[in-house]
Amino acid sequence: MSLPAKMKAIGYTESLAITEQDSLFEFETELPALKENDLLVKVSATSMNAADAKIRIRSAQDKKLDQPRVLGFDAVGEVVDKGDNVTGFSEGDRVYYAGDVTRMGANAEYQAVDHRIAAHAPNSLSDESAAVMPLVSLTAWEALFERLRIRPEERKSILIIGGAGGVGSIAIQLAKQLTNLTVIATASRPETEQWVKDMGADHVVNHRNLVESVRGQGIQFVDYIFNVADTKGHWDSMVELIAPQGMISSIVEFDGGVDLSALQGKSVGFIWELMFTRSLFNTDDIKTQQDILFQVANLIDSGRIKSTLTTTLNGFNVATLKEAHQRIESSASIGKLAIKY
Repeated sequence: MSLPAKMKAIGYTESLAITEQDSLFEFETELPALKENDLLVKVSATSMNAADAKIRIRSAQDKKLDQPRVLGFDAVGEVVDKGDNVTGFSEGDRVYYAGDVTRMGANAEYQAVDHRIAAHAPNSLSDESAAVMPLVSLTAWEALFERLRIRPEERKSILIIGGAGGVGSIAIQLAKQLTNLTVIATASRPETEQWVKDMGADHVVNHRNLVESVRGQGIQFVDYIFNVADTKGHWDSMVELIAPQGMISSIVEFDGGVDLSALQGKSVGFIWELMFTRSLFNTDDIKTQQDILFQVANLIDSGRIKSTLTTTLNGFNVATLKEAHQRIESSASIGKLAIKY
């Protein structure tokens, strides 16, 4: 396949409010150079994650970057070239992946990605419906089965704090499809309550008065907690609700500290989940992410879980990406937002 020498990308050099003119801008750059394990993908759709906004806001606050940083941590596209060590993929394959925070993201016409963290995209989904799945699916799967170490046969309970968001929506579905857990999820508005019920939650509770709401369902303690909303803000409630010898996992970092000793009396464990850890450190088990995405695609194509796409923006341009950032920064979204190139 004949490839162009240059491509369009959208990035930033300063951490500005998204309403500022240069918070994101278009520029031309060379196609990414391939490493031996890489796929070169012509991107057809991406999604908007909280990580995009967080990194844009924080990474260049008191400095100007020498080169524009390109975000975008979900993608679907066509393989147009590959490195010498790549196996299992051919040019023309349709793939999906969440990418690597240390490399150029999917807000570009072409992207290089390690094939060990990519998989063939679900056949039953459109590009935009598939694009919202990789990061949240990897995060939820790793949290449930690798961090919390939930065993499918256990007849226990899990509280998912932030049930209507991207990660929470997938975590509910995976827990219901692949485990025997009773799933309790938080929501605070009629539309989010209905959403988490549609995802499969057995109980819906209000995060604004979490302890009382859970206890009001006749549930004294929960065996597992997965927090995808606010670790510090819900800390005291989690300490109260977690069962003796239970486990808590979170994806939400925070400033300041929490009283970790409050978990001691119950012998409770707390563990972080960061989906990018494997690619950041090139861990020996990095290919696990390809395996997870393969299994998720099979679950989707067999009708057991569904895409959490709720909004699609069309067009690969600055205005569309700015709108996507504004929406994710509002913290009021249900499901996921995709951008179709």
